Amino acid sequence: MLTHLAIRNFAVATASELEFGAGLTVISGETGAGKSLLVDALGFLSGLRADSGMVRHGAERAELTASFDLADAPGARAWLVAEEFDDGDACQLRRTLRADGGSRAWINGRPATLGQLAALAGHLVEIHGQHEHQALLSRGAQLALLDAYGRHAGALQAVADAARAWSALLDERDRLAGLGDPGERQDWLAHQLRELEREPLDATSLAELDAAHRRQANAAGLITACETVLAGLGEDDAVTGRVQRLRGELARLHRDEPRLAEVDGMLEAAAIQLDEAQLLLQRVRDDLDIDPERYAELERGLARIHDLARKHRVAPDALEALRDRIATELEELADAGIRLERLDGEIDTAHAAWTSAAADLTRARQSAATRLSADTTTLIDELGMGGGRFEIALEPQPGGRPDALGAERVEFLVAANAGQPPRALRKVASGGELSRISLAIEVAALGLDAVPTMVFDEVDSGIGGAVAAIVGRKLRALGASRQVLCVTHLPQVAAQGHAHYRVSKRTRGEETESEVNRLDQRQRQEELARMLGGVEVSREAMAAARRLLADVA
Repeated sequence: MLTHLAIRNFAVATASELEFGAGLTVISGETGAGKSLLVDALGFLSGLRADSGMVRHGAERAELTASFDLADAPGARAWLVAEEFDDGDACQLRRTLRADGGSRAWINGRPATLGQLAALAGHLVEIHGQHEHQALLSRGAQLALLDAYGRHAGALQAVADAARAWSALLDERDRLAGLGDPGERQDWLAHQLRELEREPLDATSLAELDAAHRRQANAAGLITACETVLAGLGEDDAVTGRVQRLRGELARLHRDEPRLAEVDGMLEAAAIQLDEAQLLLQRVRDDLDIDPERYAELERGLARIHDLARKHRVAPDALEALRDRIATELEELADAGIRLERLDGEIDTAHAAWTSAAADLTRARQSAATRLSADTTTLIDELGMGGGRFEIALEPQPGGRPDALGAERVEFLVAANAGQPPRALRKVASGGELSRISLAIEVAALGLDAVPTMVFDEVDSGIGGAVAAIVGRKLRALGASRQVLCVTHLPQVAAQGHAHYRVSKRTRGEETESEVNRLDQRQRQEELARMLGGVEVSREAMAAARRLLADVA
């Protein structure tokens, strides 16, 4: 649930601090005052792109901060933990927009991308814009709404999984069938594999071959270097003997200067190291052998490795993986005929599994379509379109390939008046009718997901009177289970709010700015009277406003 919203230099607002609670919060204001400011702010915090024009004129940057209580948002809490943005029970979204167009975002004080901001906001806020009914003209959106209404997530997942398994088997069969007669390719691959298997291609063998080649190539120089150092050390242990004599000189003086014992220990260690170095040098020298034949053999081995690498256009250290891939493909080709025979049976089984899952989804959709049709038809009548009728047609989906969305698509059908045949919603000519019908569909399907905060931006446009009162009561009822924010121009809707904010504008010199204030009971009555009566608030408007509030109470 949204608990706090801070706005700085955003659009026409200089600074606003707003606190929100549970239930239905309504936002009203005069035309042009910026009633949709709060919706725009939440949209910006939800990751929507914005241009520098959203920064208040004369300011360097706009800054928005929203805080949420996670008690009713388990999805958001899980997302924060998974993405390592969690900070106990806290959830704060912050975003800035500079006048030059640069934007930055933070989640719980840590830098975040717009994608991360949008992903988290999807678990926190759902925004319904005043033109959202246009989305319902899309058949894809209609199917998604029906599945959300029917809570078909599990059945949809089963269909998608079955379709994925079936599709993978079809793709495998197409790939194997595309190989044609595998005999010729098998012969070619077998020849390549034999060439690769003749050489030691693992990393250890390649490293040993390279090291042996370098030793043999430099054997003469290595032997000379060993002998030079041995001569310096002295074949008769001359250096070691000298160190031992020096130790003897120091041994007589230990009592007079105890620190000399430490020097003696160092000389002893040096003598041991010299002995070991001399022995190792002798072994290295004796092991080295100038062998032209061995050198030529190593040269040929390296040349074969590099020739193979050039032939296959890979680095020498990639030859081992290439060999393994060729061996795997040969095995697949050898089993291709048998695998093709088995695939036919597996494809039939996968098709049957998808058909069964799709049939379950179809039955669930038929049931949901019946309920949603009845609920929406009732609301259409309540919204002043007596005799109107709403239906949902399920149409088989053509095509022989597996479909992750099931075996059918839907079409929303509407008859605006009694006696008229239903037509596709997208073909309804009247904009007012479309707006009212779409509102009925949306109200019938409200509160279907776990998003705790729902925002409505003048979705009541184009209605009034008793119809407006019905919409207001529906939104207030939704507020019992969700936090609802509603921007409205209708007093009948505004009267239903548990809390009421008014957006007003004022002029300072040549600048205009908006401010947002929470209204007490007296101010609410005045605001409702203004909404009822216009600029001049009459006693009749005040009385009507009192009646609206009394009816809610």
